[in-house]
Amino acid sequence: MSERLKEYRGRRDFGRTGEPEGQGGGGGEEPRFVVQIHDARTLHFDFRLQVGDVLKSWSVPKGPSARPKDKRLAVPTEDHPLEYEEFEGVIPEGEYGGGTVIVWDRGTYEPLSGADGFQEALRRGHVSFRLHGEKLRGSYALTRFRGGKDGGDDEDEAWLLVRSGGSARRGTPDPRRARSVRTGRTLAQVAAGG
Repeated sequence: MSERLKEYRGRRDFGRTGEPEGQGGGGGEEPRFVVQIHDARTLHFDFRLQVGDVLKSWSVPKGPSARPKDKRLAVPTEDHPLEYEEFEGVIPEGEYGGGTVIVWDRGTYEPLSGADGFQEALRRGHVSFRLHGEKLRGSYALTRFRGGKDGGDDEDEAWLLVRSGGSARRGTPDPRRARSVRTGRTLAQVAAGG
């Protein structure tokens, strides 16, 4: 059991929610990423990168953009288990993160920064990577601009997610009309199905 999942597990009642507990395993030769749309207290996107044995996670209110130079606020959340990449469903009301979740995009990524390692570059507050997803493809960067371990109080930590280079194929989708890459369903269809 990864110590990095202590906060994740402490916030959830796995007897009530269908979210994975995180029993380990998963992962492959190439690190994975997933973007989920989460209709909770506020509608947002969750951007997750596999780093070691967990998914490092950020809440991105406006969602990632495929347009170069679009800056998207990305607020860190707790690490999630690798199995969360497949999670799609309804988290019961009253539970942490209560609401509907779909898998909007997923794939692998290629670290582009961090001569000392991707995890060390992330700790310092700037990483760049190339996404190989079903919807998102190309180079992106995450840059911490406030707070964090090297910059102050973690509760105030904030990052920017920015597409670098390439041409604008599309912006951010309408989250209410977006479809899951796993099941082809919308948020409303998943919510109706329980």
